[in-house]
Amino acid sequence: MSRPVLYVAVTNHGFGHAVRAASVVAEIQRLNPEILVAMVTTAPRWLLESYIDGEFLYRPRALDVGVVQSDSITTDRHATLEKLRDIQRRQNDLIAAEVNFIRLNRVGLVLADIPPLAAPIAQTAGIPGWMMSNFGWDFIYRDWGGEFLEVADWIGECFQQCDRLFRLPMHESLAAFPHITDAGLTGGTPRYSIDELRQLLGITAPRDRTVLLSFGGLGLQKIPYDTLNDFPEWQFLSFDLNAPELPNLVNVLHLERQGKLPRHLRPVDVMPLCDRVVSKPGYSTFAEAMRLDLPIVTITRDGFAETPLLLEGLKNCARHQIISPTDFLAGHWDFLRQPVEPPKTPHRFATDGNETIARAVVEYFDRAS
Repeated sequence: MSRPVLYVAVTNHGFGHAVRAASVVAEIQRLNPEILVAMVTTAPRWLLESYIDGEFLYRPRALDVGVVQSDSITTDRHATLEKLRDIQRRQNDLIAAEVNFIRLNRVGLVLADIPPLAAPIAQTAGIPGWMMSNFGWDFIYRDWGGEFLEVADWIGECFQQCDRLFRLPMHESLAAFPHITDAGLTGGTPRYSIDELRQLLGITAPRDRTVLLSFGGLGLQKIPYDTLNDFPEWQFLSFDLNAPELPNLVNVLHLERQGKLPRHLRPVDVMPLCDRVVSKPGYSTFAEAMRLDLPIVTITRDGFAETPLLLEGLKNCARHQIISPTDFLAGHWDFLRQPVEPPKTPHRFATDGNETIARAVVEYFDRAS
C-alpha cells in the first residue's frame, strides 16, 4: 500500500511563511509518520530541516513572488510588479508542471501558505486544495493601487478556487476564500532547557538583561550594533551573519559554523532565555514569541498592509513596545530600560494552530484511505 502524499507549497517571500508551514508539517508527521510531505518552496532546505525532523521531498520551485525586498523592511515595488507579470505570463506552464508532479507522485492533498497558483494547481490536478495564512497577497497588492489592482483581482480569482482556508490570528478578512476555518497561532516549540542553552551559549547575564535581536531571514541593514556598547551589562543574541564581534553579543550562527552548537538552532529555541525579543513586524516571530508569552519590541513598517493587523494584535494581546525605525536605527535604545506595555485587552490568541491544521490533514487522509 502506497504512502499518503501531501504537497505543501510555500510562498516565495522571506522565511516566515516557510517557518509556519514547516511547524505544521512537523505536527503532521508527529500525528502520522506515514504521510510523505513534498515541500515546494525556494526557502533553503536547512531552514525546513530545522523544523521538520522527519524525511520530506524538497522541490525548489517559485510559484509566486511575495514582495521583493533588500532587507526585512525595504520593499521594491517595481521589481515586485515585474516578477508578478512574469508569473502571470508563465502560469499555464507552472500549473502544468506541478500537476504533472502531483500525478506522478500520487499526491492526495495540497496545503499552501499562500501562493495563489496553488489553488488552480490543486483544482486542475483534481484533488482538494487547502491554504493557511493570516493574509492574502491580493490584500497586500490592492493597498498599493495602480497596476497592482489588476494583479490583486487575478490573485483573488485564484483564491476563490481554494477548498478550505485555515485563517490564522492577526488576520484580514480574506474575503476571497469561500470556506474558512479559524486556527490558533502556529510556530516552533523550544527544544532545549534554559540550563542547556546557558551552557551552550555561555550566557551568564540574568534573563531581565538578555535580549534577542531577530529580523527574519532577510535581516535588517544598518543595525547600529555600536549601540550595544551602551549596555555592557546586557547580553544580546543574534542570528545575523553580518553582526560584528562584540563582548556582549552572542552570534548563534557564528558559533554554529564553528561547530560549537547543535545544527540549526532556531530563534524560538533561545527565546526562553530572553526578557524580550526585538524585531520587525512579522507573523512568525510574533506568533512564536506570543506562544511563549515573551514580550515583543517591534519597529514599525510602512507600505505593507499586514503591518497594522500585526501591531493591533500585538498591542491588544501581548506585552509589547512599539518604536520607530528612525529611533532604532539612530541608536536610541532607551526602550530597553523601560518596562514593556501590558496588553490592552484580556483576550489571548489560541496557540493550537499547528495541531488544528495538522489534525485536519491527518483526518482527511484517514478518510481517503
